[in-house]
Amino acid sequence: MPMLADPSIKYTPYTSIDHPDRQWPSKRITKHPIWLTTDLRDGNQALPRPMNADQKRIFFRHLVKCNFKEIEVGFPSASDTEFEFIRSLIDSGEIPEDVWIQVMSPARAELIERTFAAVAGAPKVIFGLYNATAPLFRDVVFGKSKEDIIALATTHTRLVRALAEEHSAKYGARFRLAYGVEAFTQTEPEYAVEVCTAVKNAWGRAGTALEERVIFNLPATVEIAPPSHYADQIEYFCKHMENREEIIVSLHTHNDRGTAVAATEMGLMAGADRVEGCLFGGGERSGNVDLVTLALNLYSQGIPCGLDFSNIQETIDIVHQCTSLTVHPRHPYAGELVFTAFSGSHQDAIKKGMEAQAIRHAQAVAEGRPLMWEIPYLPLDPADLGRTYEAIVRVNSQSGKGGLAYIVRTHLHIDLPRPVQQEFHRVVQGQVDRTGQEMTPNDIKAAFSVHYHLDGTTPCIRLSEFDVVECEMGGHPVTTCRGRMELDGKTFILAGESPGHDPLVAFLTAVASQTGLRFTVVETHQSASLDTESRDIVSFVLLRRKSSDDIQGDQSSPDEATGWGIGVDVDKTRSLIRAAVSAINKDLVQ
Repeated sequence: MPMLADPSIKYTPYTSIDHPDRQWPSKRITKHPIWLTTDLRDGNQALPRPMNADQKRIFFRHLVKCNFKEIEVGFPSASDTEFEFIRSLIDSGEIPEDVWIQVMSPARAELIERTFAAVAGAPKVIFGLYNATAPLFRDVVFGKSKEDIIALATTHTRLVRALAEEHSAKYGARFRLAYGVEAFTQTEPEYAVEVCTAVKNAWGRAGTALEERVIFNLPATVEIAPPSHYADQIEYFCKHMENREEIIVSLHTHNDRGTAVAATEMGLMAGADRVEGCLFGGGERSGNVDLVTLALNLYSQGIPCGLDFSNIQETIDIVHQCTSLTVHPRHPYAGELVFTAFSGSHQDAIKKGMEAQAIRHAQAVAEGRPLMWEIPYLPLDPADLGRTYEAIVRVNSQSGKGGLAYIVRTHLHIDLPRPVQQEFHRVVQGQVDRTGQEMTPNDIKAAFSVHYHLDGTTPCIRLSEFDVVECEMGGHPVTTCRGRMELDGKTFILAGESPGHDPLVAFLTAVASQTGLRFTVVETHQSASLDTESRDIVSFVLLRRKSSDDIQGDQSSPDEATGWGIGVDVDKTRSLIRAAVSAINKDLVQ
């Protein structure tokens, strides 16, 4: 069946709220909400193959490690597996003292009693009671009036209270009520307030202390409207509930329209206090809101998020191990490609940003200021999540010179002058075009060594020994070069000199006198290795082959030159000469 040309004949739009005095758009989130993870309940029930007890225990321990203080551990009346898992957590003393477990039950007496049996002896329990309130459920599913639904909710709330008091007296347990307005976003706003007010009165134990406040969970059970509409509904609820300080407004968004994160953030701006969700957005259909993304959105704005994802790869691995779900490569913060740039312009901006930040951070350290993160295209430092900088820049056919220079700088500790960047970029681009494959840092390092003949495996000429001496002859400075060179299997004794202080010209004169290979120097650069533990000097020499005897004073442009050579040595002069050897070898190979 094809899509309809006019979908209005089949689907109705959401009903907006008449809320002209809305305040939430101008609000800012300044602190993290109370977090509850429902991975072991909502996330688990949505899996094609639900977790077994061992997997749930591994997952539970990791949630504790991530610093969750409220963990929904299951739906104990749903199956014996769920029931026994919760019992095992309690009986083995697995639950830390500062963690509240949450369990869930529909408003049915026998299921509520079964749920209490599951949590008997647990020190801290949030009892989640829920029933649907929307017109579609009232009319179609239950066939009940508004008054009937309120009676259903309040009757079972009083049962939960009685059993909570009984368990508190018997086990010393502490109980809190979380009432869920199932299908909240499809319920009339004024009716949702009426139901929750009746439930709060039936509970009769609400107070202003955190543990006394009634939790009202207001789910977007199915996401049917823009996130701004959800924020309007939350703000309406917060404004119309009496004694607001005696309740906790909790959000539970689903991602059917792909805007669960936005809806939750706007709901927090609208006055909510608490968020339920799953790691990486697990859950029914399109999933629950992703708690990792929400928390790191706050963190990247300088707001402590209350959760710890310092080793995000471990979290990814645990989720996959327990649920068989994978994290998409483009998933915010967690995907393997989210901190990676392939585009040339992005790579160049990141390279320049990293260089500028290094200077800023050095100044900040000297002045005792914080090391603020400010890098183009990277709103969060990958190192905070246990990621390395290795994958920030990756090279394929779309990559530019800046990204390539960043990899050479990072992995070879060499700061390439711009003309050398341009030359080596052509080499790498040619290889990428030929293979159609991405080049890894190791591939690039290998190509660099081969192209500049730094690996010692394919040189046409090889210096086995050499020495440079500066002296005076007839009152004038002279530089001499002596050494031994191999060319095509033949060994030559080098001897050359140059007026002034120019060892490079002296070396090239010696080469010309023995081999007939005549080169002139067009341009040179030198810089220290970026490896803080190395004393190496890196030299870059651009040569041009000559047909005349003149070795110096060439007026040719660099574009006409043979090519750049690179040399590395702890001695500046020897580094220059090694760079000249590199350039000569390139010329002979070509």
